[in-house]
Amino acid sequence: MRRFEERAIELVHAGHIFGGIHPYIGQEAVAAGTCAALRADDLITSTHRGHGHVLAKGADPARMMAEIAGRSTGLNAGRGGSMHAADFGIGILGANAIVGAAAPIATGAAWAARCAGSDRVVVTYFGDGAVSQGVVLETFNMAALWRAPVVFVCENNGFATTTRTADAVAGSITGRAEAFGIPAERVDGRDAEEVFAATSRAVARARREEGPTLLECVTYRFDAHHTWEHAARPRYRTAEEVQLGSSIDPLDIQGARIDPDLRARIDADIEALLEEAVRFALESPHPDPATALDHLYADGTTARAGAI
Repeated sequence: MRRFEERAIELVHAGHIFGGIHPYIGQEAVAAGTCAALRADDLITSTHRGHGHVLAKGADPARMMAEIAGRSTGLNAGRGGSMHAADFGIGILGANAIVGAAAPIATGAAWAARCAGSDRVVVTYFGDGAVSQGVVLETFNMAALWRAPVVFVCENNGFATTTRTADAVAGSITGRAEAFGIPAERVDGRDAEEVFAATSRAVARARREEGPTLLECVTYRFDAHHTWEHAARPRYRTAEEVQLGSSIDPLDIQGARIDPDLRARIDADIEALLEEAVRFALESPHPDPATALDHLYADGTTARAGAI
C-alpha cells in the first residue's frame, strides 16, 4: 500500500493521473488489520481515501493503478477513478466519494446477506469527519435494530480535510455508537495486529448474529488530504506536527516483527510488482470516447429523451 501510493503520487505529478488522489500513507495498518480478519466472501465498502482498503481486500494492483490512471484495463474500465473503485468478484462493493455514504450501503448488504441465510460480514470504512453526518447516525440506528452483521470502522486520522477532530466532534466517536446500543472499541490504528485482533472480535460477534460493532482506529495521515496540497500548501498543521505524527510508522511497527531477510525479499517482490503495475497502466489505452455513455444505464432501460 505504501509503495503503491508513492508510485501513484509520482504519476500524479507526472500528469498521468488526472485530478489527483487522496493519499492513504500512514493509515495502512487499518486496512491491513481489518481485511486480514475477513474471509474471501466477506464484503467491504470504502471511502474517497480507499486505495488501501481495495488493495488489502485483494484487488489486482495493476488493474487498480490502471483504474486511477483512467485506463480501459482498470478495475472499472477507467470509469471509477481513484475514488470509486469496485470489484464485486472479491467483495469490494465500491469506494464512495460522498462522506459517510458507504455506511448505509454496507448495512443494506449486511442485512441482505443475513436474510439470504449467509454468515457473510460487511466492513465499512469512514473517517472522523463522517461521524457527524446524519446518514451515518441513521445507519447506526437501523444496523442496531436489525442486528446487521456489519463492522463500522472509523479511521480517526485527526483531521476532516483541514479541520481538527477536536474542533468538529462533540462528545466521543465511540459514544455515538454506544448511544444506539452498539459495542464500540478504540484501538491503535497504527498497529496492524491490534487492529486485526479487534476486527476479529467484531467479525466473530457479527457471525454469531449479535449485531454491529464500531471500531475507532486512531491513526495519522502522513501526507496531504489530497495531492492538490502539494502545490497549495494550506496551513492547518505545522511541519513539526507532521514530523511528530509520522514518527510512529505502522510499517516500522509491523516491520520489526518480520525477519530482516524475509522483509528484504518482500520489499523486492513489491518493487517488481509495482514496476509491472505502472507499466501495465501507462501502456493501457484510454477508454474510447464513443463509449462514454456505456454502463450508465441498467440493461432494459433507456436514456431520458434529450439525454443523448
